[in-house]
Amino acid sequence: MSNRNSSLPILALGLTAALAVLAACGGGGEAGSAAGGADLANGEKVYKQTCATCHGQDANGLPNLGKGLRDNAFVRDTNDARMIEFIKVGRKASDPMNTTGIDMPPKGGNPAMTEKDMADVTAYLRTL
Repeated sequence: MSNRNSSLPILALGLTAALAVLAACGGGGEAGSAAGGADLANGEKVYKQTCATCHGQDANGLPNLGKGLRDNAFVRDTNDARMIEFIKVGRKASDPMNTTGIDMPPKGGNPAMTEKDMADVTAYLRTL
């Protein structure tokens, strides 16, 4: 029995190491992670119905409309909570960070977009 009990610290150490690796890879809502419990199918659907109008069905962007979102530094470096807030409020053309000169309307112009939809879209973007 003492052999079984002596393996508990090793299991705990392994679990701690695994959690540390997960956190270092962006787990828990950090930049680059998918939102916990996200519905990727819904994220893709909402993206294609709302965001693709400017960012393209393939998320490579459309000339004079929206930037490409694949391998996009802003998408990659912005954590999930901030990404959802960004989608929620959009970006005015007058914002110095706006490089297209085109407004990104709040919720991509879809007032029916829910917080869950925004989380799902964020998770979907992380898969591209």
